[in-house]
This record gives sequence, C-alpha cells and structure tokens, in this order.
Amino acid sequence: MTSDELVVLVDDDGHAIGTAPKASVHGQETPLHLAFSSYVFDRDGRVLLTRRAAHKVTWPGVLTNSCCGHPLPGEPLDHAVGRRLSYELGLPPAPADLILPTFAYRAVMANGVVEHELCPVYRVTVDGPAVPNPEEVGETLWMPWEEFAGAVLRGELVISPWCAEQVALLVKLGPDPMDWAPAPESDLPPAARVAS
Repeated sequence: MTSDELVVLVDDDGHAIGTAPKASVHGQETPLHLAFSSYVFDRDGRVLLTRRAAHKVTWPGVLTNSCCGHPLPGEPLDHAVGRRLSYELGLPPAPADLILPTFAYRAVMANGVVEHELCPVYRVTVDGPAVPNPEEVGETLWMPWEEFAGAVLRGELVISPWCAEQVALLVKLGPDPMDWAPAPESDLPPAARVAS
C-alpha cells in the first residue's frame, strides 16, 4: 500500500464529498470517511481474530475482528474486502457477504486520536489458513463465535471499540453466523454503491 492512498470522505447521509490522503485523516479532527469491517469464519464456525500491529496509529496492539480497511475511490466495497484480506492475512479470494450495511461509529483513543467511519460489515468464509502480514497484524487467533461473542458481551475481552459495537449488533442476527442473511447491496450508503 502506498503512503498516498486516498480514502473517501462522506457526509452524515453517506454521500461522497471528496477524498483525502489516508495518512492525513486519522488524528484529533478525523472526518467521517468510508471504511469496512470483515469477519472471517472457517467451516466450523470459528471467527478469525487479529491483534493490530503495534505501530498502528489507531488502537495499536488491540485485539479486533478479522480485517478492517478503506475502499479506494471508485472501488466496490466487496473488492476492497478481498484486497485487504489478501494483503493483511494472505487469504485467497472468497465471496464477501454484506451483513451490516450502514454501521458507523466514532471512537476516541486516550491520546485524543479519533476514528470516525461509515463502516459496512461483511462476512467471509474461508477454507485455508491465514498468513498474517506483520506490517498490519501482530498475531491471529481462531475462536468459536459463540465463545468470542459471549466474552465480548460480558466485557471479558479487551477489543477495539468498533468490534465491540459490531458484535452487539451481529448477535441479534442469530447464534449461527452462517445463518445470517446477507443484506442487499442497495442498502449500502450512497458512497459505497459502486458498480463492480
């Protein structure tokens, strides 16, 4: 990934209002921008968790969901999911199912750095092992979804703030992640409705 990678800035209604260099948007005045979160599962229903690399600007060293990232301008979100899963975790292409199309959050670190993202959530099912890229991922851990979700809801795991909010919404969709019904692409915010 290049240091001048652009992210898509959005308004409160999810419309694109411009772009900005990724390196410039994560600070104390972070503008709302388009992103995604993904939850990777294996055929046994285990979720792949990652620990963010220690040099990350936001929530370094913190346990979180499988992969997060930003679509490039004009890039369909499901393509961005696949691109980042390959780059961060060495995973082969697999369908990305849209699960939470309008998730958004704002979180502030103790040092004042803000994350502020319109962040649709995807489910991906894989057969192969993850090969983490140390530039992005400190370590990986597979955990049964029920065990992970229960620990999150009980406050027993220190995880990223967006992951905590997402898990609370995902468990409402049912106990088995394989049974979650994908949302239609038309439910995505306008800025994310990019033709494949």
